[in-house]
Amino acid sequence: MLVVHVHISVKPECVAAFEEATAANVRESLKEPGIARFDLARQMDAPTRYVLVEAYRNAEAPAKHKETRHYA
Repeated sequence: MLVVHVHISVKPECVAAFEEATAANVRESLKEPGIARFDLARQMDAPTRYVLVEAYRNAEAPAKHKETRHYA
């Protein structure tokens, strides 16, 4: 298993759009056979900072994920 943490800072005026787009990405990503978990966390003391926690079942899964439509 490979776990990736993606730290993201979002402009305050873009938070709603980011959350909407990311929720769709999470839903679709969880359908991929190579993904075990795909979570979004928002930092409580800095509401424009997020972390995506991506857990892949094997070393090839991240590359396959990057080929998907929802990743783009």
